[in-house]
Amino acid sequence: MGKTFGERVAGCVPRPVERYAWAGCAVAATGFALVSGPAPHRVWGWSAGAGYALAALLASGPGPLRAARAAAVAGAAVLPLVGLVAAGLGQSEVAVVERSGRLLAATGSPYVTAPAAVGDFNPYLPGMALFGVLPGDPRWWTGGAFVGALVAAGVRRVGPLLACPLVALPLAVGGVDLPVAGLMCLGLAQAGRGRPGGAGLALGAAAALKWTGWLALPVALALIAVRQGGRPALRCAGTCLGTASAVVLPVALTDPAGFFRNVVAFPFGLTATASPADSPLPGHLLAAHVPGGTVIALALLTVGALLIGGSLALRPPETPRAAAGRLALGVGLATVLMPATRFGYLVYPMVLAVLAHGTVHRDTGVTGRTVERNAA
Repeated sequence: MGKTFGERVAGCVPRPVERYAWAGCAVAATGFALVSGPAPHRVWGWSAGAGYALAALLASGPGPLRAARAAAVAGAAVLPLVGLVAAGLGQSEVAVVERSGRLLAATGSPYVTAPAAVGDFNPYLPGMALFGVLPGDPRWWTGGAFVGALVAAGVRRVGPLLACPLVALPLAVGGVDLPVAGLMCLGLAQAGRGRPGGAGLALGAAAALKWTGWLALPVALALIAVRQGGRPALRCAGTCLGTASAVVLPVALTDPAGFFRNVVAFPFGLTATASPADSPLPGHLLAAHVPGGTVIALALLTVGALLIGGSLALRPPETPRAAAGRLALGVGLATVLMPATRFGYLVYPMVLAVLAHGTVHRDTGVTGRTVERNAA
């Protein structure tokens, strides 16, 4: 077997480039700590800045680069996660997931039926509440689900990925997008391995957590259809819909008003309480500063969705790498064009890009043709 993509990159990237990359991350993380308001963000920024600075120092010496990468992972991901969990500090998402777990266990619904303040709303689909039912801080489970899904998808060298600021920050402070992104990668990997049922299970699990999980389904179906035919694609779709419905429908039927207000009305801006998702990306800037900007942003979002959908119909991806790249493009467009958006959503295209640029191993698929399997 040849070297993996990560091994080839590690062998060909000059040591000064990695040194400067860690130094740049150190400056960015320290600057983030200086300008951020929430305490968990400041804690992460100082810890990550120190870890990245040590990584840059170690990468400047003659020692192995493994030590530099370990310092980056420890400073940006492990230490702030442990410290923030021990101190009981985290983003509001942590409290939302914990409360939803308690409500689900007590009432059968993870939602406040008549939410009023921002903190009362739970914009996640019912599956997310399961992380709040499990013992301990939800961040252990969301982070574990993310890492486990990537390993199952064949992504190697997950450790250095955890040092990336877009991953390390939500891992430590409580972002809930990581398990969704991981399951999307796993679904595409299963589709590429000729396992439509496994792909449907992974994508159904992602779709039961957040609306963003549904974006991966059409891409996976296009990949399966072009490689195996229509019947396996229908099997994947049925498994995905069945898995998501088994989690979502009981809650939606138990508390339809709460489900609609939290999961539909609030994230789509149909409530008197505005969503706090307001990062200055193009869609939000249009909505906030241009007359009729919300309509313009939604129109651009619709055009982008139609273009991606048309590309799936006219030129469907034939490899998992191509599918991951197509999905990364689609999710990236959605992130920058949504009127209510956050920089944290960029973790989706970033993680999918890792899958898109991974090493391809070849083995025989169920159709007798060559099947390409991603292993970044």
